[in-house]
Amino acid sequence: MSLSRLGRYEITGTLGRGAMGVVYRARDPLIERTVALKTVACGTLSASDAEEFEQRFFREAKSAGRLNHPNIVTIHDVGRDGELAWIAMEFLSGRSLRDRLDTGVPLSCERIVEIAAAVADGLAFAHAQGVVHRDVKPANIMVLDNGTVKLTDFGIAQIPGGGLTMAGAVLGSPKYMSPEQVAGQKADGRSDIFSLGTVLYELLTGQPPFSGDNLHATMYQVVHKAPPPPSGCCAGLPPVFDAIVAKAMAKEPAERYQDAAELAADLRRALGAVTPTLSGEAAGIATPSPAATMPAPLWRRPVAVAAGLALLAGAAVMALRPAPSAAPTPTPVAAPAAQAAAEPVPPPHVDKRPVDARPAERKPVRDLPPAKPARPAAAGDWLAALRADLKACDAQPVFRRIVCSERARWRHCPGHWGTVEECPATAAENRPAP
Repeated sequence: MSLSRLGRYEITGTLGRGAMGVVYRARDPLIERTVALKTVACGTLSASDAEEFEQRFFREAKSAGRLNHPNIVTIHDVGRDGELAWIAMEFLSGRSLRDRLDTGVPLSCERIVEIAAAVADGLAFAHAQGVVHRDVKPANIMVLDNGTVKLTDFGIAQIPGGGLTMAGAVLGSPKYMSPEQVAGQKADGRSDIFSLGTVLYELLTGQPPFSGDNLHATMYQVVHKAPPPPSGCCAGLPPVFDAIVAKAMAKEPAERYQDAAELAADLRRALGAVTPTLSGEAAGIATPSPAATMPAPLWRRPVAVAAGLALLAGAAVMALRPAPSAAPTPTPVAAPAAQAAAEPVPPPHVDKRPVDARPAERKPVRDLPPAKPARPAAAGDWLAALRADLKACDAQPVFRRIVCSERARWRHCPGHWGTVEECPATAAENRPAP
């Protein structure tokens, strides 16, 4: 049967159906606000159980209604209409983490940590107020369209006496329950931490940690079996996440994180030590900032290229400019391995300053290693000596090779640009005597 109204709320659509009831989209006519209206059917309970359920339902809803946190859904109202108990909560535009996981598309390591840490923040706040969720699972975690993460359904599905079924449906999700919940023991905040650990495990590996063939097999695994480390299911996952998951999912509550805030802090520290990548991939290097990885705008690229070419040309000209000296100082052309002196080659320009008082523009090429000495050419054979120098320059890196080659050309053919064979007679007259 279709509903048109619950309490003062006008039903405008159906958002989803679950084992406990239906979630409707509704409108609050008093303040013209859209809400999500979650219903829980209690008609199958006995009169005494229904009364106890209603008292607990209202108590839990009121406790959750006091929680005001950015990672917890806001509760507006609660009530009962016939066999349906209902709760009006903030309408969220997004989808559940369960729907996100069912797509099969892996989340990045960074996004996994963001989601898990946000849920841990919400749980830490709720636990500090004395509220335990008891049913942390992907279906109760909403990821909004703007990226915000919110935890929903705080304790509103608890049945009196810790019963496991309602109308034939299992209360809670055994795959995400803590061992003490499966054993029917009292749950506290550490039970929520265990459940969040199972959600984190599934986010990292793409599969839940416990998945038996039937309900009893799954519950047995929760109590007695330890799942393989996440890194064993996802190659390349940093071991730090194995340690975090193992501590969150410890069988004994005393061995788990005692505060969800500690779990959130460890997750964020782990993220700072690895590079955010696709689930299962991480490297131990720092993550570059968005500005560092963003390509330069198109209009800047020609300017950068032109500036680089200008700097390269300027450096080459400064390196090729002959150095003035006080007297015709010999410049080595080629020398045998056993000799320290070289044939003198006077520079084309002369200055009165001492040789050591060189101008500042010579500094950019002072650190260039000298060209590998070639064997001396025959007397008067300047062309062979030049070619020997050019061959020695070939061993230099590309920029230094250019500078080395041009210096050799100017030594043997001063004042001339062009090929070696085009060296004019006037330049030949200025060549050093053999």
